[in-house]
Amino acid sequence: MTYLKTLALSLPAAMLATAALADGETIAVFTKNHTNPFFQTVRVGADAAAKALNAKTIHYIPTKPDSIPEQLSQIEDVAVKKPNAIVFVPVDYKAMVPGVEKINDANIPVVNVTDRSAGGKFLAFIGADDYSLGLETARYMLKAMGGKGNVVIIEGVKGSLTNVDRVRGFNEAIKEFKEVKLLASQPANYQRLQALQVMENLMQSHQKIDGVLAANDAMAIGAIEALDGANRKAQIVGINGTTEAIDAIKAGKLLASGDYNGFLQGCIGTMVAIRALRKEAIVTEVVLKPTVIDKANYQPYDTPLEGRACPKWDEAAAMATKTN
Repeated sequence: MTYLKTLALSLPAAMLATAALADGETIAVFTKNHTNPFFQTVRVGADAAAKALNAKTIHYIPTKPDSIPEQLSQIEDVAVKKPNAIVFVPVDYKAMVPGVEKINDANIPVVNVTDRSAGGKFLAFIGADDYSLGLETARYMLKAMGGKGNVVIIEGVKGSLTNVDRVRGFNEAIKEFKEVKLLASQPANYQRLQALQVMENLMQSHQKIDGVLAANDAMAIGAIEALDGANRKAQIVGINGTTEAIDAIKAGKLLASGDYNGFLQGCIGTMVAIRALRKEAIVTEVVLKPTVIDKANYQPYDTPLEGRACPKWDEAAAMATKTN
């Protein structure tokens, strides 16, 4: 992990025109959906940071998963209500740029979390390298398979930045193992039920599937349910380090889950937003490195989200990967 010094805060005055300078600030937290447990970890992390700093959060979550029109509508609402700052996960990194510009026009400071927006002005980006996450998670599974066998990829939302980078990492790892054959790569939109159905169809088409690379944990769990229903076995990995994934690892159902700590992303994103409002030093980019969680190291993740604590600011600032 790269350790760089914290930036002194330097923001356009207009972006802080509505900022409160005392505690009790309201932070609007935008996430993609209710269905992917990863975003619950982001929300809980944001809540924990706000509580520790005597601020409060309001959550904006599309009722239809990853709905662009709904998130745009929520931005219209927030532009009127004017919270002190926003922590923003775009449902689509390109399509939501006009929404970010509307937030900028409303002079509400905003921190970009998880999916890096293709445009707009942000105080900071807090996220991860999805390519490395996909690469390292896939390498782990393919090594566990002895470097050979038939694999399938279950993708997230086609065109989404996280999916593009994770699947690119999966495919690069597969290229490293000449005796591994990729049978199919199909989307299930990060949804558990869709992944179950995709896996059922894949099993009908392919009699021998040795490994499943799922672009998130919810889809990995869906694939496990499909395999169990057909009384078939395969190595499976997911991504996100969710509670369900940890339980599946403990039960021997899931080989591993790649993780870049949604709880920490929520924590640091909210801490940056609040510190900026209080004119305290912030960092402008944190890109967390991936961890592959398996049976040997799952214990720290086997803790209820509500029992976790955000890092101290000095610890968070030490994770900075960019200073401007």
